[in-house]
Amino acid sequence: MINHVVVGSNDIERSQRFYDAVLGTLEAGEALRNVAASGHVRLFYRHGGGSFCVSQPINGEPATPANGGTIAFRCSSPEAVRTFHDVAVAHGGTSIEDPPGLRHNPLVGPVHLAYVRDPDGNKLCAICRVAA
Repeated sequence: MINHVVVGSNDIERSQRFYDAVLGTLEAGEALRNVAASGHVRLFYRHGGGSFCVSQPINGEPATPANGGTIAFRCSSPEAVRTFHDVAVAHGGTSIEDPPGLRHNPLVGPVHLAYVRDPDGNKLCAICRVAA
């Protein structure tokens, strides 16, 4: 359903170091760097048919995280959820909510989850559904 997601950054170099490492755990590879006609820099990560973009705001205003927004990245295993979390924290992210681990979601059943905020405050989730 989702083609791409874009988050803003106030420090594109810091964001690239963070996301190169974190999304590298999902085998997304390094960012494709793009400078728009407006002069702002965008980083595109592509994997599995979708794109994740980190961008300097086009309007020149400071980037702010979405209040109530979360971007979830599908992981292949519970270990990948833990690795995503640990790499995020090691590269300037902040662990939030409960520690990484197994939770029961009433809609989908058991899932392994980890939540972090990137250096700009965007809320990220690593998720692996457990076969019932």
